Amino acid sequence: MDAPRTRQQHREQVTDELMSAARRQLAQAGAAGLSLRSVAREIGMVSSAVYRYVDSRDDLLTRLIIESYDSLGAAAEHAASEHADSGDLDRWSATAAAIRRWSLDQPHDYLLLYGSPVPGYAAPQDTTTPGGRVPLALVSIVRDARTAGRLVPPVEADRAAPATLRVDFDRLAEVIDIEAAPAIMLATITGWTQMFGMIGFELTNQTRGVIDDHAGLFDATTRLTGWLIGLR
Repeated sequence: MDAPRTRQQHREQVTDELMSAARRQLAQAGAAGLSLRSVAREIGMVSSAVYRYVDSRDDLLTRLIIESYDSLGAAAEHAASEHADSGDLDRWSATAAAIRRWSLDQPHDYLLLYGSPVPGYAAPQDTTTPGGRVPLALVSIVRDARTAGRLVPPVEADRAAPATLRVDFDRLAEVIDIEAAPAIMLATITGWTQMFGMIGFELTNQTRGVIDDHAGLFDATTRLTGWLIGLR
């Protein structure tokens, strides 16, 4: 009974070492530069032996992506839960701040998820569920406010949601289990994408020389989009 358990423990240890080495290489060379041969060399393993633990470079990339999505998703979910008793707009802002902190602490993981696509790599279906954790955490804030009757979107917002998007919005509303007017759906998607756009610009120095207080700009922008959603 002990031998199989020992082999499993050894496998888990080697897999952890592989993943750690892959993350270090990710920081040095980027996702496109990830090499199984280099990862194996770093942990003192012959390259052929790596295939006992991962099927290919793409398999390794997928594992890194899933781990990163889950880590970021956990940070967003924790913040949304921790601030459940706060005002809706404060809860939205606090969750956004947690997403930004995670991204700044782990910029290479953020860029793996939201940066340039890796040539020749197509993310499999396995990444869909972990990739949806962050938007679902944000949607949960909107849903709770909507259910409690606290959602107050600006009247003018209805004019910004074209009829051509209603099919998409209806499909999304069913998937994420929320009953919301097109204006709310539009504003929520805007808030989500704006949030990640701001983080991406900050990480890639697109706002260098334009803004010094990135945290202040991020919070102000996040609150503005939250207000457009109807959070108060």
